[in-house]
Amino acid sequence: MQIKQIIFNILGFFFVGLGVIGIFVPLLPTTVFLIIAAYFFAKSSEKYYNWLITNKYFGKFIKDYREGKGVPLKAKTVSITILWATILYSVIFVASELWLRVLLICVAIGVSWHLLSLKTRLD
Repeated sequence: MQIKQIIFNILGFFFVGLGVIGIFVPLLPTTVFLIIAAYFFAKSSEKYYNWLITNKYFGKFIKDYREGKGVPLKAKTVSITILWATILYSVIFVASELWLRVLLICVAIGVSWHLLSLKTRLD
């Protein structure tokens, strides 16, 4: 195996890991990390690439995103709800500085705007 393949495989798994963490941390963009992982696997390992895009948990999201089919309405709703719940919790109970509260609200607005701008699939 070439060094480039090894590095790309490591990067692929690194971005899969970030994507999985992003499922639980609303500010991390799960789909983007999985798409980056798919890129690295496509360049280094057909086996890992196929594993990623056929994965029962997030393979369909990658395929639909790549094919421009959009994001399911339920996924958008859950993402935005969790995002705002965690941001508001942080603003009310965690952040003590005004600038940090403003920053968190701005991040929530930006992420919400991005999610809402994605094509919505109604299935």
